[in-house]
Amino acid sequence: MDTAEIKRPQQNDAVLARILSGHRKLSMKRTMTVRAEEYLDHMTFRSNERSLYREHLGPFVGVKEEWAAEGASEDELDLSAFHYNEALFHDSGIFTGYYGPDLSEVLSEDEDEIVYRDFMGIRHRTIKASSTLGHPLEFPVVSPEDWERIKPFYQDCEGRIPESAAAAVRRAREEGFVITASIPGGYDELRVLLGDEGSLIGTYTEPGLLHDILDTIGSTASAVLEKALGTMRIDQLNIHEDMAGKSGPLWGPKQVDEFIVPYYRSCIEVAGKGGVRLFNVDSDGDCMAILPSFVEAGVNMFHPCEPTAGMDIVAIRQRFGTGLALEGGIDKHALRRSTADIDAELELRVPPMLRSGGCVLGLDHRIPNGVSIANYRHYLAKLKEIVERERHAMAGQTAMA
Repeated sequence: MDTAEIKRPQQNDAVLARILSGHRKLSMKRTMTVRAEEYLDHMTFRSNERSLYREHLGPFVGVKEEWAAEGASEDELDLSAFHYNEALFHDSGIFTGYYGPDLSEVLSEDEDEIVYRDFMGIRHRTIKASSTLGHPLEFPVVSPEDWERIKPFYQDCEGRIPESAAAAVRRAREEGFVITASIPGGYDELRVLLGDEGSLIGTYTEPGLLHDILDTIGSTASAVLEKALGTMRIDQLNIHEDMAGKSGPLWGPKQVDEFIVPYYRSCIEVAGKGGVRLFNVDSDGDCMAILPSFVEAGVNMFHPCEPTAGMDIVAIRQRFGTGLALEGGIDKHALRRSTADIDAELELRVPPMLRSGGCVLGLDHRIPNGVSIANYRHYLAKLKEIVERERHAMAGQTAMA
């Protein structure tokens, strides 16, 4: 039940299985060791009783095959052998973004690639040997007229909260799951509709269109959240952006303040009044220039904090303190190098984060190709060793005080 896939209206399960077949092979078996209340208290800095760490995304395409050739066990291949300290998540199942009939279909497939239309009908291409997600080949909004045709699918309507959702959430909560919901990313959904180029140029050439899209999405997401929170408890609101690279964000602070902050703020205000405690943005790359804007909008959690893109998890904590919980932060590329390099990376990042709390430690993205199973074993063993050492040191300091 961890992060269940949301079943869309008229979903074609056979087509979805073909589209996601490569992605699903990368899945992990997870075990809940931290229940929801402990996770929420830790990530909102109310307690720091136990350190949290997990593998957030799992391996890249091909890593499991590399590990199998190196003699990894079946339990290691699905990562169930490694025993993380983690909460598990159950998606509430509500629809806050695009809501229309499932238009997915496979257009062509061979041993190397699959070309398909996703649930919105947008054509994508996935390279089986290297891709975890499809690359869009087209974008549905080229003009304001295109948006007007699609706009009804982003407006509020019946069915966005499935009848079975509240009961499923109650069962998941009783079992200790963290209940999540998602709203579309402010930049990410514009990229889906207009592409990166259209989203970047559009802030100058079509600002009214971009505002209308985000106003529509924000109004609908707020309305759906308000109704859902009347029948169920939601703990964490997730927002997927992926709007940055190593050289910085695709939108700067000016664009984020104009377009994203009002959208976030409207949804976060509704969700916060309804009892949601964590507002979590997911973006790779260097987001340091726009993190202050996110925090100003009400975001209080961020991941995955990639060190090679300048996102030093320790420096972020020093800057934002208890205003921003974090996840990730450990350089995945260090695991490709020597055990001494792995140890140095962990000693740099882990102790400060353990002492300050409000963090789920882990790699800053998927386990990359070239990481041996021996190095991954060493990484987890060393991480647990440092955790145990630091917990003893912290307990000793508390006793002396």
